[in-house]
Parts: sequence; structure tokens; C-alpha cells
Amino acid sequence: MNITKMKIFYVILYFIMYIQNSNSIDFDYPSAFNFGDSNSDTGDLVAGLGIRLDLPNGQNSFKTSSQRFCDGRLVIDFLMDEMDLPFLNPYLDSLGLPNFKKGCNFAAAGSTILPANPTSVSPFSFDLQISQFIRFKSRALELLSKTGRKYDKYLPPLDYYSEGLYMIDIGQNDLAGAFYSKTLDQVLASIPSILETFEAGLKRLYEEGGRNFWIHNTGPLGCLAQNIAKFGTDSTKLDEFGCVSSHNQAAKLFNLQLHALSNKFQAQFPDSSVTYVDIFSIKSNLIANYSRFGFEKPLMACCGVRGAPLNYDSRITCGQTKVLDGISVTAKACNDSSEYINWDGIHYTEAANQFVSSQILTGKYSDPPFSDQMPFFLSLKF
Repeated sequence: MNITKMKIFYVILYFIMYIQNSNSIDFDYPSAFNFGDSNSDTGDLVAGLGIRLDLPNGQNSFKTSSQRFCDGRLVIDFLMDEMDLPFLNPYLDSLGLPNFKKGCNFAAAGSTILPANPTSVSPFSFDLQISQFIRFKSRALELLSKTGRKYDKYLPPLDYYSEGLYMIDIGQNDLAGAFYSKTLDQVLASIPSILETFEAGLKRLYEEGGRNFWIHNTGPLGCLAQNIAKFGTDSTKLDEFGCVSSHNQAAKLFNLQLHALSNKFQAQFPDSSVTYVDIFSIKSNLIANYSRFGFEKPLMACCGVRGAPLNYDSRITCGQTKVLDGISVTAKACNDSSEYINWDGIHYTEAANQFVSSQILTGKYSDPPFSDQMPFFLSLKF
């Protein structure tokens, strides 16, 4: 075990030892259904749009492209592993004989809460993902009823929908994308309408039988190399950590209102279980104290071009080769991605995702907290 892995191990051990007593959450879910963007997309956008996502994406753990925007596993992969559930297959990937018995992943990179428009990266907005889920449920139950036990091994039975976990991590692209055409005040003013759409989606899932909801808030958008490169050229717009202040301000207000919405939904539907997870605090703490947690590069992308300080150019994505300014360049990965928090300027590395998942599983970043009922210890699976 190298020094970085040892540091991560002791950080995890520290939080496990100092967990506080709190309300209980049952983790014995038979299935999981996930909705979101690239933070939890396990291949939906790649399959849905027929695009390529080659190495070095997926170079760790999978040793081949995993159709994830990451060098390895995502937060959702670590969470599924610790809940003793399989990695979720993407809804739109029909190859490889996908098994949906334990759930399905509808998250697609670039997706937004608000409906997509012609210039959107992904057409699979939150509402459309929910419509896909409803179709999935209806079709799965139809096949199970008509074919006897033929599909029992591959599709979830009826009770898995009411007893399963509904995980949601979306909203980052609504905010980040808005800054390209709106002022900060306009972005802040748009948040209530974004969350109205989110709430309508939650109610649709509830009407379909969903009762267990796990809602991730959005991370510190201003600390992503993509946003720093575009909006942080004026140093007065950066905070003490080098992050774009306006983007993080928007994320904080969004999260404050999302938290209130989660509490409101729980009160309105008392037979549901709503867990709000503060991803913003986890990631902000990681960036502010990166060296303490075994990382060396808090903002710089591992896979990119141009070198320090950001190693990011919006014209070329990780793994691509393009002619930029008359010179052919390739966006290559760094030598050791475990030293980096950021993978490609937008997404986190596997090492950072593992840290984030370890903090989620302490229970102390959730409302309600669940540390006293945590039935697992996050093992290091390098």
C-alpha cells in the first residue's frame, strides 16, 4: 500500500471511529434506480447518442473504457458495492446482456433538471429519465407476467419498486450551463423554477411506488477546471482556494433550497424516506484540505493539455487528438491519477470518488444522519 492509499485508509478509519449517534436508515435495499448526470452515468449517454469514450477513460479498475467519464469507478459504483448491490447497468445499453434484476441506471452525462433544448449536451432531462423509468417498470412487469419465470433472473419483481432505493444526483448542468448566457443574479433567480421541475419529478416517482429517496446536492462548481478556465481569468473573481466565487454561490443557494424541498417532501409524504446528502461540503472539504487527504493537485485536471495550472482546454476532451493552433496535440492522462482530485476538468478521479463515497457512508453529511446504523466499513478495493 503506497503513502496515498495509507492516508486515505487512515482518514476513513478516523471518521468511522468518531461517528456520532443519529437517526436510523435502513440500507437493506433489494434494488436501486438512479437518475442524474455524468456524476453517476455508467454508460447511458454513450449508448444513447452512439458516441465513443475510449481510454484513458476507465484505465483504472476496468482496464478498458467503462463508458464512464472517469479513470475508474464513480461514487455510485462505490455505494452500490458497499450496499452489496451490483454496478447499475445503463438503461439504454442493450449490449452485453445487461441484468436489471437489482435496478437500473437512467443517469446520462450532460443531463439537466429542466427540459433539454436543441443545444443541450444530453436530451435525457430529469423528466425524460423518469418517463424512461416508468416505461422500464411497465415493460418489465409485463414481461414477467406473460413469460412465467423466463425473465426472473433479469428483471425486478413488483415489490422491488416500492422497497428499492431511488438515488438522484442532478442539477450541476442547469447551474453551470446558465452562466454562459446569464448573470449571477439571473442564475440565482432561476433556481426556484428549476427546483419546481425537480419536485414534480419526485412526485412522479412517488406515484409510481417509490418511497426511499436519496438526494445528492450539487458540488462546488466553481472549483472545476472547466469553469475556472472560462470564468476565472480575473483573479478577483476567485476565492481563497482558486475557485470561481459566483458558481459556488449559486451552488450554495441551490443546495439550500434543495434541502428545504427535501424536508417539505418528507413532511408531505410521511410514508416516504428522504435522505439529503451534502456532497458540496464533502467536496469542498476535500479541495480545501487536499494534502491532508493524500492528494497533490486540488484543481488541475489529470487528463488534458496545456499543463499547469489547470491542464485544461475546452476545445479538446480527454483521450482526443486534435490540431490546436496549428499543432497536433493529444489530451493524455497524468502518470498517477490518485494524486489528482479532478480527472478531465469536469469530473473527479476514481481516487477522489472513493474519498467522497467514504464520507457519504459515515452518515454525518446526511439529513437525517445514519451513522449509528451503518452496517459496513468502506474497504479499499484498489
